[in-house]
Amino acid sequence: MKMSRRAKRMQRNHKRNANKNGLNLTALMDIFTILVFFLMVNQSEVEVQNTDSVQLPVSVSENKPEEQLTVLITGNDLLVQGRSVVALSVLKQGEDEIIPALLSELDYQASRTPLLPGEDSRPVTIVGDKGTEYAVLKKIMSTCAKSGFANISLAVNQKQPGGAG
Repeated sequence: MKMSRRAKRMQRNHKRNANKNGLNLTALMDIFTILVFFLMVNQSEVEVQNTDSVQLPVSVSENKPEEQLTVLITGNDLLVQGRSVVALSVLKQGEDEIIPALLSELDYQASRTPLLPGEDSRPVTIVGDKGTEYAVLKKIMSTCAKSGFANISLAVNQKQPGGAG
């Protein structure tokens, strides 16, 4: 059977293109370069903001906290995400287990970030000086739990193995 001119031309082009069957890696390398750069820039270990006025207690735990809402207890104030909420002297005087100013700030923060599916509470990290009174810490934790931030972590410095922290 005789081949048509079109069939012969297609066969000739097919043979010519058969020699060029390699992959073009230039575009792939560009994508990987951009991806590596993006991952390097956005990689960060979670570090809790620390001020000179707060001396963290020491712990042997090796787990680092995840990025989450931070409640900072300084010598004078109670701060949420760096914003002053209430003076510490007011907390020490009150008899209530719940701190109204902190509760309203936590409710506001909760409204800004939706609860993820499968979670029953939001995470919060409490950063307090190692000399913080337990009664104050208990009030803060109770308020956090009441506002839906029941996944509470306390920030501490990691104790070095075999040495004093």
